[in-house]
Amino acid sequence: MATQPALFDAGTHARRWVGDYCAATGGADVLCGSGDLAWTAMLEELAAVAGDNLAHARERVQRHSIDIGTGFRVIGEANERPWPLSPVPLLIDTDEWAHIERGVTQRAELLELILGDLYGPGNLVSRGHLPAALVTGSPHFMRPLVGLDPPGGHHLHFVAVELGRGPSGEWRVLRDHLRMPTGAGYALENRLAVSRTLGGLQARLNVRRHAPFFAAFRDGLAAACRRSDPRIGLLTPGRYNVSYPEQAHLARYLGLLLVEGDDLAALEDKVYVRTIAGLKRIDALWRRVDPRLLDPLAFDSHSRIGVPGLIDAYAAGNVVLANAPGAGALESPAMGAFLPQLCTRLTGDELRLPQIATWWCGQPAECAHVAEEYRSMLLCSAFGSATLGLPGDRGIAGSDLDDDARARFLADLAQRPQDYVGQEVVRLSTMPVVVGDALVPRPFTLRVFAARDGDGRWQVMPGGFAQIGEHPDNRAAVMGEGMWSADVCVHGPEPVAPVSLLPAADTNQIRRNPGTLPSRVADNFFWLGRYLERGEALLTAIRVMLGNSIDADAGAALGSDTVARLVSEIVATGAAPSPPSLRRPDLTQFARTAMEAPDWQSVFAINAQTNRIAGGCRDRLSADMVRLLDAPFPTNRGMLDRAGSLQRRYAAIAGLSAEHMGRTASWRFHDLGRRIERAGAIVRAGRAFGMVGASQDDVSTLLDLANSQISYRQRYLTGIARVPAVDLTLLDPGNPRALAYQVKAICAHLAALPVLGDDGMAEPQQIEATELKALVSTARAATLEVDTLNEIERRLARISDAVARRYFLQGAEPLRASGLTLA
Repeated sequence: MATQPALFDAGTHARRWVGDYCAATGGADVLCGSGDLAWTAMLEELAAVAGDNLAHARERVQRHSIDIGTGFRVIGEANERPWPLSPVPLLIDTDEWAHIERGVTQRAELLELILGDLYGPGNLVSRGHLPAALVTGSPHFMRPLVGLDPPGGHHLHFVAVELGRGPSGEWRVLRDHLRMPTGAGYALENRLAVSRTLGGLQARLNVRRHAPFFAAFRDGLAAACRRSDPRIGLLTPGRYNVSYPEQAHLARYLGLLLVEGDDLAALEDKVYVRTIAGLKRIDALWRRVDPRLLDPLAFDSHSRIGVPGLIDAYAAGNVVLANAPGAGALESPAMGAFLPQLCTRLTGDELRLPQIATWWCGQPAECAHVAEEYRSMLLCSAFGSATLGLPGDRGIAGSDLDDDARARFLADLAQRPQDYVGQEVVRLSTMPVVVGDALVPRPFTLRVFAARDGDGRWQVMPGGFAQIGEHPDNRAAVMGEGMWSADVCVHGPEPVAPVSLLPAADTNQIRRNPGTLPSRVADNFFWLGRYLERGEALLTAIRVMLGNSIDADAGAALGSDTVARLVSEIVATGAAPSPPSLRRPDLTQFARTAMEAPDWQSVFAINAQTNRIAGGCRDRLSADMVRLLDAPFPTNRGMLDRAGSLQRRYAAIAGLSAEHMGRTASWRFHDLGRRIERAGAIVRAGRAFGMVGASQDDVSTLLDLANSQISYRQRYLTGIARVPAVDLTLLDPGNPRALAYQVKAICAHLAALPVLGDDGMAEPQQIEATELKALVSTARAATLEVDTLNEIERRLARISDAVARRYFLQGAEPLRASGLTLA
């Protein structure tokens, strides 16, 4: 009799994992120190997903993270990396979290008080509570903003605090993030991915949600604006910024307008976003741009990503900047040496979350102490920038300095002591991480976020995200920025209301307009459509040449004249240089160059260009579209297989845009670009293969290039003839691949897009399209000539230029004066 397999028991596995882990760590860990009931429940959920193989859980949560679109970029790298997420969240109970919450709120209030004084009366410096060199020595102190009251009355709207937990359980502040606090979007994405992996954890542990925090932050920004229904944007440096995927996700989640500096213009002390419908006023910017680059007229005149006049509008109180420029002056490690006494002086209380011990060497006694005890300290730049005495721009343990580095440090410390601080070496607690198929301890830090709500009070995100070190060494200096991240779940005995930023099921608010479309984004969608169509047309030509022009030996299956013209059309696109002959080896090499040469306008280069363009409008593209555009170029296959695989990818992207994109202005620009590019391609194909004197092979190639072979054979049963083929591919308005169909779609798009004038007269791009439609609709296949096709191609180019002049940014053009709307 066969033995029945034992039923899988998630609880048994979870308890075994906890026991083995606590025994291995000796109990000095967050899992063992906070009681194992919550951790056992979490691991039971993990076991239910992964069985007894923890590696499966890691792969599953990583897959969910990729599906969400979470990524980051390393400086100097062209491509994004997937966000590294652990399947094991950090669990913190509500009592412990309440202490953290009170400490972070107190710290945010303290930092606001200090900034208010530094950029206001300056009493802290004048009365000797802060050294002047500590303030003015910071590269992030903005002298032009002294005496300026920030719109809304607050310098800080959103802060992040880095915490470390010691082995005995106490939490201490490692650093503050005030200039451009990053990570809240990653915390949100971590929660989404872990929730999809551990579906029952939310209800089982009563995990507090993130949505109320983000709603409060959005309300707080709106309350700081002067208008009752403000327009709020997230100002990004662009797609090459390391955290651009996070920024795009946050903008979409919060309903903010994702804008770059080129999207904005300042006029009469107000800020506007340049849209396809004219200028639209913007009231607040959650900025991710370095404050020194915000306005080339006020700060760095070399800035190419700022907005000239932005600070004038800020000074006039007409645009809120979160956070205020200059807030980064409090980020410097040296400031930590004075925060404990400033807290007592300004608030009457001690810091609830202690600051790590810090000695600023700009003071003689502290400098002497650091020079004597540096071997037991962490040595850092006082202001976060590179120094002559330390390698790189990060802190380093004094005990890790070799003899030469030690001599350089001590020499420069004697010359410029104000450039250095010494800090205690922090030992971090550990948390469980999946390595291989086991739970192992790794040190971690916790980034916590606080934001002002609509009443100006601080709200703390319940959780944040943990950064996990790669190595067991539990010194914070060694861990650096961490190699993995983890969700942070605040849990307790009370049920949590299912709050979401999504509208309620019974809401009566209806909106069919997706909102403002910046000119830059419209430009991106237009050229994304053009390049996708260009790549598909080039692939079609390569496949026609490879599939029909070369027989199994060495000669051409098609006539040599037809092959020569097909090669000339590919050469004219800039995809490859002319081959030395039409023999099989030369044509094969020619096709390979047109497919994959990065220094020609090949399919590979076109794919790279579509990827770059799509990166500029990521917040408006679906995750499926982004994945298809980011997919690697196929390798290790035959040429025809690779071409076919790519063409199917192009077809999938076209299907997503046709069936899944809402019929918004974004889609219209995307489809308009496709139609203009497709129309131009079919005009060139008709001119090369459809004119009087065309051979049977020419006409068949024309039908192939227009993807109309099946349509022709269904309609004409007697074989291929030139005039019917020309009519089908060029003049038939019912053929979705024909020129006439593209022209009709172009006219429809331009008629539906907004106009600036209110006189009811057609704009230049509409006039050009109407004239082109008349030319195509009156043409006849039997009498169609090269001159007519040349004129059609010129008119298509003029339409493209007219669309660009009307809707897209033209260099440094600041405004659109004609029909100007300042909404």
